Amino acid sequence: MARLHLHLLSDSTGETLEMLAKAALAQFDDSEVVRHFWPMVRSRNHLDRVLEEFKANPGLVLHTVVNESIRERLEERCRTLGLPHVAALDAVTLALEERLGQEAHGRPGRQHVMDQAYFDRVDAIQFTIAHDDGVGWENWEEADIVLAGVSRTSKTPTSIYLANRGFKVANIPLVVESPPPPSLYKLGSPMVVGLTTAPERLVQIRRNRLLSLNETTESAYVDDERVRKEVAFARRMYADNGWPVIDVTRRSIEETAAAVIRLYQEREKRDIPPRVGPKPI
Repeated sequence: MARLHLHLLSDSTGETLEMLAKAALAQFDDSEVVRHFWPMVRSRNHLDRVLEEFKANPGLVLHTVVNESIRERLEERCRTLGLPHVAALDAVTLALEERLGQEAHGRPGRQHVMDQAYFDRVDAIQFTIAHDDGVGWENWEEADIVLAGVSRTSKTPTSIYLANRGFKVANIPLVVESPPPPSLYKLGSPMVVGLTTAPERLVQIRRNRLLSLNETTESAYVDDERVRKEVAFARRMYADNGWPVIDVTRRSIEETAAAVIRLYQEREKRDIPPRVGPKPI
């Protein structure tokens, strides 16, 4: 099995670099990668301490250093040590400079400036947490997106992921014996999206959930026939109300959220107001 020391160095929080590395490493199997994370490296003294670790554990260096003097020192020492080094954002930055006709600002942490978008994202997260699992239906109209689905169709994690992208999201569990509040069918602004999944997969997820809680797995909650009826009930509701549907059976949370965002953006482009007041089932 291949073994690699991967050094991730940034003069900011390093979040972007971590995500890039994670996405790239997902393409490789049968390899052992030891990640070394070095955020907030903004002085030569700090860099020199990190370089000693490079010498002790030589490997590949990925960095997002924008400070010119720190970057020059880093790349010079990597060459001396014979370490391959990659500036992870260079290709994207250069392409943007060419298309925008201006030079990028070499300011560490610039992407984390607390501008209006930052505060909007905080508001979205607060709204989403306060409107989880059917709570706060009285002001769903303030949401950007409402996710509906039977239990364990990833409504909450998808909502939180979308909130981190700046969307105000409410979600509601669909239960055969407990109809949703009538306001769900009268929403004028939010986009309602139905989440569904294969009944067999849903039973498996629910059984695992019960096992993690040390509860019995012999209940209606995981009964095959009942689960199929739940899924069918939800699908009828989606169809009757003209809501778009996303099958989450083989999707990760990130993939489901991306599909929701595409639907939202397509609706924004069409600029067609959502349906108002369809007949509840």
